[in-house]
Parts: sequence; structure tokens; C-alpha cells
Amino acid sequence: MRKKIVAGNWKMNKNSEETEDLLNDLIDKLPNDVEAQIIVAPTFVNLASAVDHLEFTNIVVAAQNMHQNENGAFTGEISADMLKSIGVNTVILGHSERRAYFHETDTLLAQKVTTALIHDMDIIFCFGEELKDRQNNQHFNVVENQLRDGLFHIQNNDWEKIILAYEPVWAIGTGETASPEQAQEMHEFIRETVVKRYGSTIADNVSILYGGSVKPENAKEIFSKPDVDGGLIGGAALKASDFAKIVEGI
Repeated sequence: MRKKIVAGNWKMNKNSEETEDLLNDLIDKLPNDVEAQIIVAPTFVNLASAVDHLEFTNIVVAAQNMHQNENGAFTGEISADMLKSIGVNTVILGHSERRAYFHETDTLLAQKVTTALIHDMDIIFCFGEELKDRQNNQHFNVVENQLRDGLFHIQNNDWEKIILAYEPVWAIGTGETASPEQAQEMHEFIRETVVKRYGSTIADNVSILYGGSVKPENAKEIFSKPDVDGGLIGGAALKASDFAKIVEGI
């Protein structure tokens, strides 16, 4: 059975002291009886301290990115082995901002996925269409291509390490949100796309998160849809009370 998951992507926010404060607030405010898996993704420089801080909690620490190579002359980059060495076993790959601002292609992301799997890491694999794609009625094609080219080279047993995160790019940081019906329509399509390649057993067991301006006010309705298994939360993850209310909506 697939898991309910709420993941907070902190992006380039929170220094060391602010990170500690937010983690303390999350520990205090997150409901104790929630069955969902909770994930937080602070900045690289605060990952090790976050792992230590959350050692005796059920909150998982994830990295926001990683390099596809094992090591080498790649100034400023972080390898899978480096993440594993500080206790980080989960990584976000393919976020829309990495695709847009750092020109990460599906080919590159496929390499990153392979590297993460070699290191037995859990992967939150992000994908989604831009506004022009939806306006041109190409959103299904874009999503299918991103899945195929970035992820569909993996083996059946690798799916135990995969969490899918659908991000309608036009709804990230804009205040716009896909309606619950639009989210369900795309999540159902994603699951059917996985069925075609890997079969219904894998498709029925993979968690698919929605990421696009999820807020306490809309989380419960979005999460109630049958193919939406939780959320990848951006701005609202930076305030413990908002993130806790979103978790309650799961």
C-alpha cells in the first residue's frame, strides 16, 4: 500500500539558527498521531545539523539536489556519498527550479536517478508542465515525456525507492493552484502512465505528491482526491504552524 507523504522543500531559505528554530517549532507543532511520512529538505549547509536534531523523531531529512558523478572536479557540487555520510538518504531530483534556472534536462536527471539508486537513496522525482504547455493542451504529453526520459529506465524493484511529485510550474510561487479536480486528473494520468510501462502493482503502490501553492486552506481538499498521496510543499513549509496544518489535512 502506498504511503501518505508531506515533504517540505525549504529551498534557499533559513540560516543555521533559523533552521534550528524551525525544526524545534515543527517538533512542537506537528501532530503526533499522523500516519503520513514527514520529510524536510533544508539547505546543504544545514543538512548535517538537521539530521542530528531530528534523530529521535519520525521526520526524514532530504537533500534538495545532488550531482550525478561520484566525485571529481565539480566545484560547488555535492555527491550522493557525501549525503549518505551525514545520514541523508533521500534526495529531491528534477525540481522545476533546477530545470528552469540550472537547465537540468531529462537526460541529466536520468543520470542522477541512476546514481541515487546505486547509493540506495530514496528519490522524490519532480516533473510538470509550464503554463504554455497547458494552454496549448500539451500538458499530458510534457508530463509523459518527462517521466519516460527521466525515470523510465529504472528496473521494477527500483520503484520501492521512488516518490513522484507532480508540479504544475504555473502554480509554484504564483499563488495560483490547480483545482483539486485538475490535480486528480493529472495524478490519475500519471498513475496510468506508470501502469503502461511497469504494470498496475507498481503504479498502485507509488506515492504521487502534488506540489503547487499548497496552503492550509486548500490542502485537505487536494489531499482528499484518490490519486493524490500528499504534497511537496514550498513556501508554506517555512512556517511551522502552516506546515502542521497542511499535515493535518492529509
